[in-house]
Amino acid sequence: MLRLTWVQPEDLIGHELRQAAQDGRDAAVVEQRWTEAGGHLAPERAGASPRSATTELRGLAERLLAELAREPSPLAAREPTGLPAIRAALDPPAPPAPAAPARPTPQDEPSGRLGATDPRPDREQRRLHAAWLGRAVGCLLGKPVEKLPLTGIRAIAESTSNWPLTTWFTERDLDPRIAAAYPWNRRSRPTSLAENIDGMPEDDDLNYPLLNLMLLQRHGHDFTTGDVAKLWLDELPAGRTFTAERIAYRNLLDGVEPPHTATHRNPFREWIGAQIRADVFGWTNPGDPAKAAELAHRDAVLTHTANGVYGEMFVAAAIAHAAGPAPTTIHETLATALAHIPPQSRYAQAIRVGIDTAQAEPTGTAAGFEQVVDALHARYAPSHHWVHVLPNAALLAAALTHSDGDFTGAICRAVSGGWDTDSNGATAGSITALLAGSPDALGEHWTAPLKNRLATTVGGFDGIGFDELARLTLKART
Repeated sequence: MLRLTWVQPEDLIGHELRQAAQDGRDAAVVEQRWTEAGGHLAPERAGASPRSATTELRGLAERLLAELAREPSPLAAREPTGLPAIRAALDPPAPPAPAAPARPTPQDEPSGRLGATDPRPDREQRRLHAAWLGRAVGCLLGKPVEKLPLTGIRAIAESTSNWPLTTWFTERDLDPRIAAAYPWNRRSRPTSLAENIDGMPEDDDLNYPLLNLMLLQRHGHDFTTGDVAKLWLDELPAGRTFTAERIAYRNLLDGVEPPHTATHRNPFREWIGAQIRADVFGWTNPGDPAKAAELAHRDAVLTHTANGVYGEMFVAAAIAHAAGPAPTTIHETLATALAHIPPQSRYAQAIRVGIDTAQAEPTGTAAGFEQVVDALHARYAPSHHWVHVLPNAALLAAALTHSDGDFTGAICRAVSGGWDTDSNGATAGSITALLAGSPDALGEHWTAPLKNRLATTVGGFDGIGFDELARLTLKART
């Protein structure tokens, strides 16, 4: 029998019970009714349980999901979803974006090396080219070990003399016992190891930036959440969606209108899905993190609420700050983005935990980061799914902080920390590549295997080059 992942009621109920425990709802009675009837708790790593439920058990799951939806979260006041309430919760209010400097004409530009504030299109296109490449490289680095436990990632890297992680994963010289104990991600193994990378394979961490580029091409910066929904139905294959995105897609087909698509039987509404969709909104609003966060919010509420929405807003704001005209550091970038997130939220706390944990260990080398990761896993792993936004946000902030914004250091730390490896690697790569400023600064070792070619099922983009994506993104700023 077909076991469709991420949508079966008997699988959703376990995730909703866990979500209830995290947001303060008392679900003990519901959980007892479910387990006494023979229901299982949430699958730990897969999107579906191995066996389908009986008609009676599935019906009970649907009724219990409805009961849980009627219970309000006591954290809702300090973790709002609406943009006006989010802005009202900021303390102090997020600073306004600095005025953009006057753009010099070519005859005004001094000869020699371009300064950090030079706004000429060729420089901006190089920065965006680097950012697209950085996102792809970080994603590709994490793809073969996605879903593996932390112990497995470390064992594989150590067995192949790649620990601390500094380069692509490989199965050359991998101990067969370790290979059997920790098999590669099945879909990524043929395209994501050092010995078989041949261009950038398809991944949702690149599909969503493509969709959001298409969104701006069609609707400009005044798009609505409804525009996002229609674009998905027109251009995004349903089978390329996962977790909250798949639930929202299903809800759209059932006639549910946004933003209710984010809440109707959607236990994944605070997972990482929206956070991976932020980049284009930051890239196209350089120096204006508030505007980038606003656009990210419009996109995020199709599928997410509260902390799930903050993930996209935070990353968009960070990228917009990093893309601005003035020189900056990763530490200033994180602090600026944090100012756009409700300070009492669990997401803001996760970012601060990641930064503080990283700062407690010596920086400069990757060796001390293992202790950072162990501390984060001890805090978050017992109560959060590996795709939940909070542990991944903490790890992302820690990797960026401990690496001091270095591209290789950031993507390797983010991936070596486990959880959602390809998504964290992609976001870390996007931000630090933007700070690096050009494709050459990333290193040919990372960029050459991509062969300036991206595979995707998003219409019109299959096989496109990252240089062309940079040109289109620069054009979408206006």
